[in-house]
Parts: sequence; structure tokens; C-alpha cells
Amino acid sequence: MIVTGGSRGIGLAIVRALADSGYHVIAVARRDSAALSSAMREATQTTGGAIHFRPCDLAAISTLPTLIRGLHQEFGPIYGLVNNAGIGASGVLATLPDNELESLIRLNVLSPIMVTKYVVRAMMDSGGSRVVNITSIVGSTGYSGLAAYAATKSALIGFTRSLARELGPLGITVNAVAPGFIETEMTSELKPEHREQICRRSALRRMPNPTDIAAAVLFLFSEAARNMTGTLLTVDAGNTA
Repeated sequence: MIVTGGSRGIGLAIVRALADSGYHVIAVARRDSAALSSAMREATQTTGGAIHFRPCDLAAISTLPTLIRGLHQEFGPIYGLVNNAGIGASGVLATLPDNELESLIRLNVLSPIMVTKYVVRAMMDSGGSRVVNITSIVGSTGYSGLAAYAATKSALIGFTRSLARELGPLGITVNAVAPGFIETEMTSELKPEHREQICRRSALRRMPNPTDIAAAVLFLFSEAARNMTGTLLTVDAGNTA
């Protein structure tokens, strides 16, 4: 099981949930974190699963084939992939620096497509494998100042639906999870009035947290979701209801 961007936030919550359910998980990120190291120790001591960390700059596209081949050789058949790594960029499109726009597209679109390409090659012989792409509600709902970011997340939704058609005959499911505004380090920096506005706009009057996203991913890896593919699960406490 591979989870990109697995060292913090939503990615780390997914890594923890999968390991707690008995999976052997490979967290891929640029660098380790204290929280991930702690999760690795806990998984070894208390669960039937395991967590491994392998460093990689996922924006370095040319290194990705070697990364995936190495993981396949080291850990054997790959059952699942969670494309979670990504960056955000806010600001009016007309003033967004070109290099920031290019970095956004490279990590949020090109990287997960390339990772999936090489992971799928390692999945084709086993069948019954799963791919989950972490996108965002802004991929379907417009937000001022997030045009470029929304474009990258919308691209992942289209990628999910088309790839589900390609891989369905091989028994591989491809789904996406769209978080809304999540209780993370990033949203903790929001002004209190902004957080309150987000909660008021949500049907449940709150923001989800990373474990809610992890639960959705865990469901998509379960036997209960074996006939779900090409779908988009929204976890946003009713923000887009």
C-alpha cells in the first residue's frame, strides 16, 4: 500500500488508519516527521499492520519510475495507492507567478498521473487492487482566488473516472475522495471569523478532520466497496450540500 504525502495532515491520518486495519503501508514524502515516526513505532507495537517511510520529492517527475520499481522490488505486489500529495496556491490567476503555477500543476496533476502509471503496471497481474485519488470540493465548486488549484483538482476527478473505465476489466477500482475545509494545521491559521463562516456554511455546522477522510479511504479499500469505481466521495460536513 502506497500513500503519497503520508508524513502529515490528511496523508498521515490515512497511513495510520490503514496500518491500524492491518495493512503494510509505505508513506512517501519529501521528509519524515515526528508524527510519522511515532506512528511507525505504534504500528510495530500495537497493530497487525506496519508503516514504512521512503523519501522522495514527488515533483521530480523523472525519478518516479525508479521509485515505484524500487518499492515493487522491495515490498512485492502493490495492492493499493493513495495519491494524496499536493500543494495549494491561492491568489488571483492574473497575478499568480508563473513558476508557482507550474509547480502546482506538476505536483497536483502530473505527479499523481505518473505515479499511478507505474503503480498500475505493478498491479496488473494481481487484480482486485485499488487506487484512490484525494481531490477537493473546489474541483467541482468554484472558489474565488483558487482557479488554478481548482483546475488541478478537477483534473484528478476526470482522471479518476476515465482510469476507472480503463482498469475495470483488470479488476482494479479507481475512486476519489473530495475533502472540504478540514481541521488541519493549515486551517488552524485561519482567522476565527473565517473559520466561523465556513462552519456556518456547512450543514453540520463544523469542519471534518483528517480521520474523516481516512475513514472514507479505508472504506474504498474494503470489500464493501468492491463494486464502486469511478466515484467521487465528498467529505465536507455538508459544505456543498
